[in-house]
Amino acid sequence: MTTYEPIGDDHICPHAPRSLPLTPATPPLTPHTHPHPQLDVAGELLALLRDTTTEPRPDTQLEALSLAVAADLPVLLWGEPGIGKTAALTQLAAALDLPLTTVIASVHEPSDFSGLPIVGDDPAEQGVPMAPPDWAVRLVRAGRGLLFLDELSTAPPAVQAALLRLVRERRIGALQLPPAVRIVAAANPRSSAADGWELSPPLANRFVHLQWTHDHEVVVRGLGGTWPRATLPRLAPHMLPEAVGFARRAVCGLLAARPKFVHQLPSNETRRGGPWPSPRSWEMTLCLIAFATAAGASRDVLSLLVRGTVGDGPGLELLASLDRLDLPDPEVLLADPAGAELPERGDLRQAVLDGVVAAVRQRPDRARWDAAWALMARAVESGAPDLVVVPATTLASLRREDWDVPASIERLAGAVSLSRRADHAAARARATAKASR
Repeated sequence: MTTYEPIGDDHICPHAPRSLPLTPATPPLTPHTHPHPQLDVAGELLALLRDTTTEPRPDTQLEALSLAVAADLPVLLWGEPGIGKTAALTQLAAALDLPLTTVIASVHEPSDFSGLPIVGDDPAEQGVPMAPPDWAVRLVRAGRGLLFLDELSTAPPAVQAALLRLVRERRIGALQLPPAVRIVAAANPRSSAADGWELSPPLANRFVHLQWTHDHEVVVRGLGGTWPRATLPRLAPHMLPEAVGFARRAVCGLLAARPKFVHQLPSNETRRGGPWPSPRSWEMTLCLIAFATAAGASRDVLSLLVRGTVGDGPGLELLASLDRLDLPDPEVLLADPAGAELPERGDLRQAVLDGVVAAVRQRPDRARWDAAWALMARAVESGAPDLVVVPATTLASLRREDWDVPASIERLAGAVSLSRRADHAAARARATAKASR
């Protein structure tokens, strides 16, 4: 440090002004020294605000996300900005103890996902390898992790094309991501995305699409310091073979009856960027049904996953067919009509009665016809009579000339007649109201 010597009076001109005393140099700040102590207090306050806890609280969206992650299927969260998609992924990674790697898809070049060409010593002999980016190398070194592809709907088409192999095959250039790496993406609808693009059909068909919305109670309790806890589903080991068989019967049964659902590319550009049925998405659906069955997931969770994979139309038909898979066998009901247990839900009861009539039509027999009428009478006694009108009418049309009318018909004739009169009265009331307008 330079030392400044004061200049005496005898060395200056008597008419010159006296020199001012020199100000000592300000010592440099060390990394641990704050120029304003209040920043320390502010840091303490921020730490208190970030101090939150979790609780086991039912959350359909979070359960569906956790189930898809456990099934090792790529998930795409759709939601408006600020809805909490990134926060949900951060909390999920922490709950599952997975390192989170966030990649903003829209700020990367296609080569960042397909690999950068690196020229070696002898390209003619060794070729030109495609070097992966640093975040992919870190995931491979860690052996596990949660890869979060954010802002997917703002990625241009060239970047979306480069993402195809990463999302489905987990390959980046010559690098293969470990099996323990899960992929989740997030996107805003095009109307609210910054310079947004519609997702290409090939990329959209590789994801399980979940609509992410806010739950008022969850937000209020979370801002109070307690958020719902994300946990992996608990799979019952003894249920695994049964779950796989159930899933295969459900998907194959629907596609056998509705062949057009096997592959149905939407004509609308916006719908092409969402879930739609294809052999790939049906394979994902089969996997999700098996996982949901083995985990004992609720119907609401399964509905989110199925409709988010093959779309609303095929998804709702599949859910309806799943209900019918649990219905009693018509042959069992015909064998013992007195001990038959019919479903409580009206739509399921209707499906059971229709199945009984179809079984009698397929193999008509006097005893089976009488047993079907006994089931109709039992349905009238234990439920709404209007559900019996259509199957009873169809069953009556199957009567042979030598078959006597069973006594059980008398037990339901009045109820069926009353239901028909009520339907006619309601129709007349609607016609009168329409004419008076």
